[in-house]
Amino acid sequence: MTEPQENTPANGRDMTRRRVVVAGGAAVAAAGLGTVAATTASASPDGSTSASPSASASSPSKEVCYKLTSETTEGPYYIDADKIRKNITEGKAGIPMTLRLKLIDSETCKPLAKAAVDIWHCDALGLYSGYEDSSSGGGTPPTGAPPTGTPTDTPTGAPTGAPPGGGHQDPTDDKRYLRGTQLTDRHGFVEFTTVFPGWYRGRCVHIHTKVHVGGKMTDSGYEGGHACHTGQLFFDEESVLASAEVAPYSTSTTPRTTLDEDTIYPGNGAEGGLLKLQYRKGKIAKGVVGSLTLGVDPDATNDGTGM
Repeated sequence: MTEPQENTPANGRDMTRRRVVVAGGAAVAAAGLGTVAATTASASPDGSTSASPSASASSPSKEVCYKLTSETTEGPYYIDADKIRKNITEGKAGIPMTLRLKLIDSETCKPLAKAAVDIWHCDALGLYSGYEDSSSGGGTPPTGAPPTGTPTDTPTGAPTGAPPGGGHQDPTDDKRYLRGTQLTDRHGFVEFTTVFPGWYRGRCVHIHTKVHVGGKMTDSGYEGGHACHTGQLFFDEESVLASAEVAPYSTSTTPRTTLDEDTIYPGNGAEGGLLKLQYRKGKIAKGVVGSLTLGVDPDATNDGTGM
């Protein structure tokens, strides 16, 4: 990967000329991937969630323009793109989820083809593959008696465990579930088969994502080029509460951080990575489709490590 660069007008990107976000910036054109996946909190007469997308399969030629999707920290648990695959579940338990993303150049609004899209996230109980010893999931109550009395000594040594935001760590095991990379097609689409993420201490439910351009596929994975976008995909509170009623999520004893309480979610809806989710009302256990269009600047370098 190349060294980070400043995203300045010298890169040919004049932020003042960006187009206005259409319909909240979250509808995904359905060309090449079937119907649009979108959600609202309300239920339609057949019991499913419903929405009125601003782009549909009936008008695939109508492009929707977006502002730049917000950059966020990479976090401590990233492993470089070495698993080129669509299905990343590896048998992990959880609510089935299809994640559909579309990548466009936020300046030209043209689809971004042959970009490598990484995603990675924790399992239903908050554990990350490659970091099971250090990630802070929780599915069973703590054992032993709680400490009593008042501490008398000053703590010494460095804190253990990863901070919620950054500070990359080296993997501690060879597991790689719920991680994968796909190349966008000529329409800018990419799709993953995964499970609805759980939560861990200090963070709301989220999926990490990173977009690479300018590299090439090799036997070892995607190599070269640079990361033009590092972000996180977020889940609305109603959907998370629905998932928390389903096993194994319902067995977690880890305190949950809401979307509004999260210190990383930028609070700007779809532009900040808030997914549109589709599932049958009251039957989220049957499966969820999440979708979003990401507007990225392929000329910029945003590796998420300096935030």
